[in-house]
Amino acid sequence: MIGIDIVAIARISKLRARYGESFAERFLNKDEINLAKTDSTLAGFYAVKEAVSKALGCGISSECSFFDIEIYKTEKNAPKIKLSDKLKQNFKVSQADVSISHDGGFAIAAVILR
Repeated sequence: MIGIDIVAIARISKLRARYGESFAERFLNKDEINLAKTDSTLAGFYAVKEAVSKALGCGISSECSFFDIEIYKTEKNAPKIKLSDKLKQNFKVSQADVSISHDGGFAIAAVILR
């Protein structure tokens, strides 16, 4: 299953300016917030979570919440994702790969679930 999402970094900047630091708490856990120091990283993380939900074919919903998807980084700073047991079982996913890129005021994420 493949999912892709693109987010305008300016959109994230506006939401963060409007809601403050609590904005990130709507879709990231504390560890993810600590990793996301810039608006471009926040946009990339948002895109990852949307891309996962698209790959699953359900969108962000009761079947797949933002908090069922955790983003972390390797020692070499490569992004990785961990899915909740609920997602792994309900959608029969055993492996998840992700790529995030930022350019031209946009963040894009591509996710492959197997």
